[in-house]
Amino acid sequence: MLLSFIIFITSLACMIPQDSRKTIIFYGNSLTAGYGLAPENAFPAVVAELIEESGKKYKVVNAGVSGETSSGGLTRIDWILKQHIDIFILELGANDGLRGIPTKKTIENLLGIIDKLKSTYPDCKIIIAGMMVPPNMGQDYANKFAGIYSEIVKSTNAAFIPFLLEGVAGDPDLNLPDGIHPNSEGHKIVAKNVMAVLEPFL
Repeated sequence: MLLSFIIFITSLACMIPQDSRKTIIFYGNSLTAGYGLAPENAFPAVVAELIEESGKKYKVVNAGVSGETSSGGLTRIDWILKQHIDIFILELGANDGLRGIPTKKTIENLLGIIDKLKSTYPDCKIIIAGMMVPPNMGQDYANKFAGIYSEIVKSTNAAFIPFLLEGVAGDPDLNLPDGIHPNSEGHKIVAKNVMAVLEPFL
């Protein structure tokens, strides 16, 4: 009787459709996490809606953590790599810039994340989201920081979003009162910035 039950359950499990969708991971900080907003208003969720509206089937995972630095991202990437990844959007480094972390260290950390990703999933498509920082740490540092992402793209041949917050940064109507994080309308524009680069890979 027990054996028959086990065989029945096994057969039933085989009948359950498996999720064959490809997976897109958004890996970043509070911008990706959607700081101050409901999860469905963060740009990864908006991107997921746009993909679904196009009739394509993808599993979109928001792996953003508020306050994350490039060092923190390198530390937790092994856990993220436990699931299969087809497309990886890397949005990290802004918190490094706000803290004045040497750009060389940020580059090392971001390349470390990409190296681990490529070692595990060599066919994974990678998109780098570029960021800028205000000249709080001096204009020289801000200029060096702005060059971080193009340098990484050049050495990894990844796709590139030159400035994730294009059309959003500095506009009070598109940002929360802190002036740093986009509001729900701002995230819609960010999603379009992402889709402009992501769409050819879908």
